[in-house]
Amino acid sequence: MTEPPMTERPGVIRLPARDIPVPASVSKEAQAVIANTPAQRTEYPPLDDPAAWRAMIAAHDGAIAAMMAGRAAAPVTVRHRDLGGCRVYEITPDGLADDDDRVYLDIHGGGFIWGGGELCATMATGTAVRMAARVWAVDYRMPPDHPFPAALDDCLAAYRALLGERPPERIIIGGASAGGNLAAALILRARDEGLPLPAATVLMTPGADLTESGDSHQVNLGLDPLIPGSGRPAFLLYAAGQDLSHPYLSPLNGDFAGGFPPAILTTGTRDMLLSDTVLLHRALRRAGVPAELHVTEAAGHGGFMGMAPEDQEILREVRRFADAHWSKETR
Repeated sequence: MTEPPMTERPGVIRLPARDIPVPASVSKEAQAVIANTPAQRTEYPPLDDPAAWRAMIAAHDGAIAAMMAGRAAAPVTVRHRDLGGCRVYEITPDGLADDDDRVYLDIHGGGFIWGGGELCATMATGTAVRMAARVWAVDYRMPPDHPFPAALDDCLAAYRALLGERPPERIIIGGASAGGNLAAALILRARDEGLPLPAATVLMTPGADLTESGDSHQVNLGLDPLIPGSGRPAFLLYAAGQDLSHPYLSPLNGDFAGGFPPAILTTGTRDMLLSDTVLLHRALRRAGVPAELHVTEAAGHGGFMGMAPEDQEILREVRRFADAHWSKETR
């Protein structure tokens, strides 16, 4: 048999239709989440219809805000900060010592289009409580009105301002999903602009490759309860004509040998972004960056929505990692 040229891609493996059972290998709580009907596939508007995008984004944010309303009562103090046009919510857990100068720079997820405004602060309150540390949550600008690089510019502005108040070893940068993308891209850009690197980074199921080249984008299609399909329309809206493979858009393609802080990466076996996370972890390790990878059995993009003990295990790992990289002494 003649071997195909190296430039050709191998063929497609066709599998028969089959039922995927809820695995017995996870907790009862996790099984209950997996058994729920997956989210419906998002119907994105045409790229040239910004009004339709605004309406869709507002409807989605409203639904998420209603679901997360209980978090508004978390024991924290929220302070609004305007850093020269970049909006940041400074969230301090009750009882935190005044001289505790650790800060977690939190970059919210939401496919680059959702999660702004008060919802940004609401989501970050949980981070502040879990980390038992002060959080700066970046309310970055988003499309359709503010495409790339506006979000990354805002994240960089927030980091610059934070460096004016804290030494870098007291700062951890973290984000989930699109926030994980922006956290990694921010570190690459900050390094490229000569800024000192933070103590560490937390990359929870990061969207590291907007070209969606990874295996899990096909293998886990239909299995992830939170991401039912491709996010490509939102990525194209965000990129505004820029090459999706650019490292500031797809940090998987970054030059990590040039410097990158220790990282912890989390994902699950049913996560649509499993490949993004695994590939980013390998890229970091090839560059000699200390990086942990935690993969949760049967978990989708949102884990088990915080409803299973497996979620708490991962959060404990993240807290352990952060505490190990923050100096223990407050200043």
